[in-house]
Amino acid sequence: MPVMPDHWIRTQAQEHAMITPYTDGQRQDSVISYGLSSYGYDARVADEFMVFTNVHSAVVDPKAFDQNAFVRKKGATCTIPPNSFALARTIEYFRIPSDVLVVCVGKSTYARCGIIVNVTPLEPAWEGHVTLEFSNTTPLPARIYANEGACQFLFLKGDSPCQTTYAARQGKYQKQRGITLPKL
Repeated sequence: MPVMPDHWIRTQAQEHAMITPYTDGQRQDSVISYGLSSYGYDARVADEFMVFTNVHSAVVDPKAFDQNAFVRKKGATCTIPPNSFALARTIEYFRIPSDVLVVCVGKSTYARCGIIVNVTPLEPAWEGHVTLEFSNTTPLPARIYANEGACQFLFLKGDSPCQTTYAARQGKYQKQRGITLPKL
């Protein structure tokens, strides 16, 4: 399962709308870098956030998720409380080919500040905005910058197509827009 290079990502993005909007090359002028890299694509975080709060003594339950556990925020930055987390989404909308699996890794700029980005794999034929989870592992408040790089996606091409894609099995997060909370 080879990792796909920049020229393959560029072709898929420009000719097949795999990434929309798409930035060709790395943008890094006084911002956390984003755009096409050698073997991946650095996506940006949008300006909408859901910051975890325990003001209502909510229990985090993936089977009965309480939206009161979050405070919604829109803006150029988001401050995550110590030892807490926030949800956000990518600016980019992804359309994954049916023979590709995408994995995500965090940006080193955030990782070096104790901020971890978590995303589950993007499965073959999945599409949507990617919901991002930023964990602040530090005892201090941590800042996230909207419209700047958040994480890098690596595209792994299968030796053969899978028998059942995410779209074919009608996955519950297919074509999600905005920040999407857990679903059953």
